[in-house]
Parts: sequence; C-alpha cells; structure tokens
Amino acid sequence: MSQGSEVSELQLNGASEEMDLLQIDVETDEVEDRPGREAAPFSRNVLRKQRHWERQLAAKKSKRKEEKQRRKLNREQDSGARADNPQFSKRVMKAITRERLAEAQSTGFKLCVDLSMTDSMSDKEVSRLAGQLRRLYGSNKKAPRPFHVLLTDLREDSRLYRECLRMNEGFLNYMMDITEESCLDLFPPETVVYLTPDAEEALETVDADTVYVLGGLVDESIQKKLSFSRATDLSVHTARLPIDEYMVKKDNVKNFHSKILAVNQVFDILLTFCNTGSWAEALQAWFPQGKGYVVAQDSKQTGT
Repeated sequence: MSQGSEVSELQLNGASEEMDLLQIDVETDEVEDRPGREAAPFSRNVLRKQRHWERQLAAKKSKRKEEKQRRKLNREQDSGARADNPQFSKRVMKAITRERLAEAQSTGFKLCVDLSMTDSMSDKEVSRLAGQLRRLYGSNKKAPRPFHVLLTDLREDSRLYRECLRMNEGFLNYMMDITEESCLDLFPPETVVYLTPDAEEALETVDADTVYVLGGLVDESIQKKLSFSRATDLSVHTARLPIDEYMVKKDNVKNFHSKILAVNQVFDILLTFCNTGSWAEALQAWFPQGKGYVVAQDSKQTGT
C-alpha cells in the first residue's frame, strides 16, 4: 500500500471516530432532555423566554388591577367614602394622594404660609416651626379636598430652610410651592386675607377667590401682634378664626386662656371647616384643650 493511501485511510478512520463521538453526544443530550434530567441549552432558552413572557403578563395584570382599584377609590371618595380604605394597597393610595395634591395646585383653595418673620425667632422656635410645617403638609396629604399650599419668603440661605431639610425627610419633594417671593409678588393684594388672632373681623367662610395667609410664627414668640403688623405693612385685609363667636372660656387651675395657635392647628381647623361647613365642629376637633376654651353648647347644637 502506498504512503498516500495509508494517509487517506487514517483520515477516514479519524473522521469515522469523530462521527461516533458526535452521535454519543447527541444521544446524551436526548437522555438529558427526558423527565427528571437537566434541560438541554436550547430547551432552557425556551423556558427562560416563556417565564419572561409570564412575568410580563403578570405585571400587566397587576397594573390593570391597581388602576381599577384607583378608579374605584376615586369614585368612593367622590361619594364621600373614606380615603384610608384598608382594601387598597399603599402604592395605589400614594398615587391617589399625589393626583389629589396635583389637582389642588391648580384648583384648590390657596393658602400661603408667610415665612418672612423667622429672623426674629430663636433657633428653638425655628425648629418648632419646621415641625409644624411638616404636620401641616401631612394634614393636607390626608385631606379629601387639600389646599394649594405655598411657602412664601423662604430663602435657601435661611435657618428655617436648613432646618426643614434636616428635620423633614423628602422636604424638597413636598407637593407644595416653595418660593422666596412674598404673597404679594404672586397674588393681587385685594385677593389676600391675612389670618391673625389680633384682627377685628372674624372669618366667616373660605372661598376660591381669596388667598389666605398664615403668619409663620410659633406660639412661644414673645413679640405681640407681629403677624398683625406684617399684614398692616402689606396693606391687606385681616381676619381671625371665629373663636369668640363659637367658644367660651373654661375654668382651669392656672386660669390660663390663649387664642394663639400653631400654624398647623390653624390649618387643621380650616381644612375641617371646608370639609364639614361647621366652625363649631372644626374648633372642637382641633382647638387644643389646654388653651382654656371650649365650644359653646348652643354652637354644638346648631352645628354652625
């Protein structure tokens, strides 16, 4: 046999052996594809794609369910149902709250917190005011009809701004307007009513054509009539909560009586009045008992 023939025969034998090995590999893969064995690579790819498709389908189904819940809850709220219905997920409730606050920024009653007077306050008072602003925002989030809240005259280089960032998590994400401008930079003076306990005229109602302003002060402030002086400087109308009209002094050991309320307490009273239409109910719910006043019995009976 020639040398060339021997080489050709060796190549053929080698090729035959390789084909035999390939056949063994194929048979092994077929065995592994049987039940109880690990799936072949191409089978695993199919299963992976199928699981991915199933996850997408489940996510779409979950999203549709949440959207259905959200629409249902909106309908219930419109008919006077409670907003904190436990059957709805936190995610749905959060989305509804954001929608409600966003709508209030365009259609809600307008309320400014005038923060131009913080320079006259101590560090302790500034810290307490930051806490009151957090509670005010918390009340607005829960309200069926939230206000369009604006924090005016709040400078980024001020102590209060830094304290709000320190104390109030997510402060910059609050759904309220935060500006260094004053209320008169934003609204005509004839539309503004400054709420101060030293005003002569009592507030009778709350309407959409008026911008209500709360003085950003705390009840520890020793400076008297500061918010009233601020309103006078702005040349705007003033009003007070109708405490004298609906409440009477209550006897107490310390003989202490005060009409000075925290910013968030005044805000809670306004929110409740807007929701119920009753000053007596709003004052009874939110006027602190330690201030030495109670709602008069005849006011409770009439509910006005």
